[in-house]
Amino acid sequence: MRGPALVLLALGLATPALAADDASSCAEGITMIRDALANNPPEAALPKLKKALRNAEREQREGEYDECLDAVADARKALGQ
Repeated sequence: MRGPALVLLALGLATPALAADDASSCAEGITMIRDALANNPPEAALPKLKKALRNAEREQREGEYDECLDAVADARKALGQ
């Protein structure tokens, strides 16, 4: 019985650190999208980048960093990265 409890405790302690990493990655991703938009991206990528930025910023405000990172991944895909 102690084994599963210890695993759950360890996961609970690691969660804040993971959330901080996701928050930082989200902020970096938003900066990357803004930079890409400032550098005149290909016409086909422009609407996808704008949508990804809008979604990432919304999810960052809501604290949904995993969904923010999904939007950043969409932007990277639009840029061919």
